[in-house]
Amino acid sequence: MTNPDSLLWTPSPHPEWLNMMNREGSYLNLAAVVPLDEDSLLVHAQRATGLQDFGDDLWREPFSVLVTSLEQEAQLTLMGRLMARSDIILWLSTRLQVTDTLKKNPVILDEEIIAPTIIVGLPRSGTSILFELLSQDSDVGVPLMWEALQPCPPPESATYTTDLRIEEADKLFTQWNRVAPEFSSMHEIRGDIPAECGLLTAGTFISDHCAALHQTHSYSAWCGSADYLPVYQYHKTILQILQWKNPRERWLLKSPEHQVHLDTLLEVYPDARIVQTHRDPIKCMASSTSLIGTLYHMRSDQPFNTQLFENIIMGEATAQRLEYVIEQRERGVVPPENIVDSRYQDLMDNPIDCIEKIYAHFGMALADPTRERMLNYLRDNPRGKFGQHSYEVDESKAMDRVFFKRYQTLYNVPDEI
Repeated sequence: MTNPDSLLWTPSPHPEWLNMMNREGSYLNLAAVVPLDEDSLLVHAQRATGLQDFGDDLWREPFSVLVTSLEQEAQLTLMGRLMARSDIILWLSTRLQVTDTLKKNPVILDEEIIAPTIIVGLPRSGTSILFELLSQDSDVGVPLMWEALQPCPPPESATYTTDLRIEEADKLFTQWNRVAPEFSSMHEIRGDIPAECGLLTAGTFISDHCAALHQTHSYSAWCGSADYLPVYQYHKTILQILQWKNPRERWLLKSPEHQVHLDTLLEVYPDARIVQTHRDPIKCMASSTSLIGTLYHMRSDQPFNTQLFENIIMGEATAQRLEYVIEQRERGVVPPENIVDSRYQDLMDNPIDCIEKIYAHFGMALADPTRERMLNYLRDNPRGKFGQHSYEVDESKAMDRVFFKRYQTLYNVPDEI
């Protein structure tokens, strides 16, 4: 019997070195060799940092759900277990260091986070290129991968570009390209490029970053019903730490997951400037399927279960996600002055015009030097610079078009297939 998910996405072959490593690993008692039990992870993080206090206990239940789900559902290979253990110990270590840093420097919590610009939208809807272009403005600060991964000790202006954590993060993140060479054509990743907010919140263990790396149904379901207010409060705390010794005039942030938590986001950042991206959802779903499938395949050889991410790769559930935002905007939960729209087609056809409209909506002027840097970035980073992200669009997905009629009409989103 054909697996219906295989019609949506088929993985590329692993590099031969990885096949050999995982094959040899399959002969071992992996749970003993690379333990993912709670006690082992906690003890190792405490030993690595020399710290004991993890702060509040709100993270403990999702942490427990995640490690249980990894053991029972993720079917991790040897490389998968190594990567998962490394990630979790880093997230735990960060939590310990954040708690210690705040105890020693409570003044950090007086740092103001003023009017952050936050990009939201479906994955693969142009959020990344918009993020990169807006980051060319010298007045904005973006959390880079290395400091999002290890925000403590707080980065300092004098050593910001030479911090030893940059190289460490670069080796870890570019490992994804070595494990799955096709990933480099889907998403650029290095230690010194802008990070999505999911990495900032990994220390809460309620994060789309944690969920995106493994097929862990129980964990994803738990996060789906979680209270996200503590997550956004922790998110703000990390930004306060990052700007304490390296001031940022205003933050530029991005995560597709913010789209379903805009009410909570505005509770923590009431003056947030939200940019919602819009692109043909059928195209977004196909590209997201390829990206997420590749992330999973780095760590497990089990078949791809599309149901785990149905709200971004399955028609009806994705439409409900978009409808939810429409309703929040119509009811004034998201005030019109706090949000502006950015169509992918406009960004591709006239990027500077598109960005000028964003700036104008929030009463900001696009300075000539910033415009020039954006144009230079576009010239130096053409589409496909790191290879073409090739993926198939399942013809049956065209039948999902009916679910998106209201959304596409409201925002004048053109069909791309």
